[in-house]
Amino acid sequence: MTANHDKPLIRAAAQEDMAAVQAIYAHHVERGLGSFEETPPDVAEMTARWRRVTGSGLPWLVATFDDAVVGYAYAGYYHSRSGWRFCLEDSVYVRQDAGGRGVGSALLAALLERCAAGPWQQMIALVGDSDNAGSIALHERLGFRRCGILQAVGFKFGRWVDVVVMQRALGRGEGPVRQPVPPEPAD
Repeated sequence: MTANHDKPLIRAAAQEDMAAVQAIYAHHVERGLGSFEETPPDVAEMTARWRRVTGSGLPWLVATFDDAVVGYAYAGYYHSRSGWRFCLEDSVYVRQDAGGRGVGSALLAALLERCAAGPWQQMIALVGDSDNAGSIALHERLGFRRCGILQAVGFKFGRWVDVVVMQRALGRGEGPVRQPVPPEPAD
């Protein structure tokens, strides 16, 4: 199955996508402030991360145009302690030459839909760099609200970097706990 030229195809990531995922992430690690990693992980490490996420029942998605992976998104537990088990954090990365084509919006919308269908109640976005207007606007378009700024919490490229904290309810947000209860995140 391929996407048309207007919209990307969004699907569950597979192991064979991990080389493309690693290349996308490596670009952002080496050139951007969306991640505070300073050395890109290799394909084996990205594959291990994908396995941990999907092994805990959370979605990891890729976006493709004509079968080429142009972006990815996944949800992870916001924190590992059991009281946080209903709260997720999103990650969205788009290949540098695919920006402005709706890839980030399609990925994040699909990720939110899948997570809202599960037992989770809240999604947190930690946007690296308060000047990251594209990521902030993406999250706001999809219903996230700004909760605050963590000032000078990261150090990358020789400077201090802020993090914009954003939040969006999944489903009822503060409503009763939906069953089944998700597994407790591992410490």
